[in-house]
Amino acid sequence: MKKIILLNVLFLNLIFSQQTPAPNQDKSVLIFGGTTHVGDGQVINNSVIGFTEGKIDLIASSDGTWTNEILNMLSDSNNKKYDTIINASNHHIYPGIIALNSNLGLVEVDAVRASVDDDESGTYLPEIRSIIAYNAESKAVESMRPNGVLLAQIAPNGGVISGSSSVVQLDAWNWEDAVIKYDQGIHINWPSPYTFGRWWLGEDRGLKANNNYNKQVNDLKDFFDKSKANMNLNKSMNLKSRAMKGIFEGESTVYLNADDEKEIVDGVLFFKKFNIKKIVIVGASEAKNQLDFIKENNIPVVVKQPYRFPQSVDSDPRETFMLAKKMIDKGILVSIDPSGAPQSRVSIRNLPFYAGSFSSYGIDKELALSMITLNPAKILGIENEFGTLEVGKSATLFISKGDALDIISNNVTHAFISGRNISLETHQTRLWRRYSNKYSNSQ
Repeated sequence: MKKIILLNVLFLNLIFSQQTPAPNQDKSVLIFGGTTHVGDGQVINNSVIGFTEGKIDLIASSDGTWTNEILNMLSDSNNKKYDTIINASNHHIYPGIIALNSNLGLVEVDAVRASVDDDESGTYLPEIRSIIAYNAESKAVESMRPNGVLLAQIAPNGGVISGSSSVVQLDAWNWEDAVIKYDQGIHINWPSPYTFGRWWLGEDRGLKANNNYNKQVNDLKDFFDKSKANMNLNKSMNLKSRAMKGIFEGESTVYLNADDEKEIVDGVLFFKKFNIKKIVIVGASEAKNQLDFIKENNIPVVVKQPYRFPQSVDSDPRETFMLAKKMIDKGILVSIDPSGAPQSRVSIRNLPFYAGSFSSYGIDKELALSMITLNPAKILGIENEFGTLEVGKSATLFISKGDALDIISNNVTHAFISGRNISLETHQTRLWRRYSNKYSNSQ
C-alpha cells in the first residue's frame, strides 16, 4: 500500500510540474506606448507594434495621436483591427533573446547520471544529434523565459567532435514542437598545444608543450579526409561521414571551441584547407593578437561568459569585456556564450545582464543588446525571422517594466514566441508565492 501511495504522489508531482505551452496565436495583438529596442541599434520611442498569426505586421512611432485612436478602437468594435491591445507606456519592448552554445534541456541534475545527455562516450561523434535528447519540459528551460531568453542553440559537449546542435524556441510540448532549425552546426573542440604539469605525479607545475598535439591534429585530419571521401556514397552506412556532409557543402556551421592563439590559427587554417566556409569561434579568450586574422577571414566570435575566473595569473579580470570591445571596433560579429561551462547552464537566464555588463565597458547599450539578439540570429542563420523587431518577422518579443539589461529594474510582464502569449510561470515563481503567503499570513 505504501508503495502505491508513493507512486501516486510521484505521478501527481510529475503532472503538476509539467509546463503547458501556449496555443497558436488566434487573436491579433497591438502593443502601444512603449520604447521599442529593435535589436539592430535603433530605438523607437512611443512605439506601436502589431502582429497577427505570429508575424509582425505593424511597427511605427507614435506622434501622440495614436493613443486616442487606440482608445477609440477599444470602445468601437466595428473599427477594431486588433483583438488584444496592450498599453506598454513606461515599458520597454525587446526582441526575444537568443542563447548560444547551451546544453539547456540536455541535463537536469548534474549529480544524476541518468539525467545527463549532453556528453556521449567517444572522440569523433558528428552523428550525435543533441536535439533528440532535448527535454522541452526541463525546469531549467522554463526558468529562462521570465528574463526574456526565448530561443536557444542546444549544443553537445565532450570529445573532439561533440556532435550537432539545433535551434529551439523555449515553449514547447516536446523537441519536435520546439525545433526551429535542425542540425545547424557541428561542434569541434580543437586539441590544446599545451598541457599543465601534473604535480601529483612529480611533474613541474605550469604550462608545457603538449607532445601529442601534432598527432591529435593529424588524427583529426585523417577523420576529415575519410569523411569527405565517403560522404557521397549512396549506400554508405557510415553515419559519421554522412553527418559531416553538411559542413563540407556549406549547409552547416563549424563551431570551433578554441581559446589559445595557436588553437585559433591552426583550427581556422585547417578548416580553410577543406574549403569549409561557415566557421564560428567559441571562446577566443586569448585572441587579442589575432583580431586582424579573425577579421580577414570574416569569422564571428562567441566570447566566454564574463563573470569567471581569469584565464591566467596575469590576466585582467575585465579581459572578456575589453576583448569584446576590441572585436566590435574591428568589425567582428560578436555574441556571448552565457554558460562558459557545461555545468553552468542555469546561468543562461542571466544572459541579458551579461550584455548589460558589456555596455558598462565601452560598448553602446543597443550594440550590447544586438550581441544577444541580432548577432546570434546571424550566426545561426535565422536572422530573416528572429533577432530584430521588423515587419514580416516572427513576433518573438517581450515587454519589460524596466531595463531588460539591468538586473535591478528588469521585470518582464509579457512574452511572445511567434505571437503566442507564453506563460512566465516557473517553479521558482510558484515557490516565491508559496512562501510569500506563508510569511504574510504569519504577521
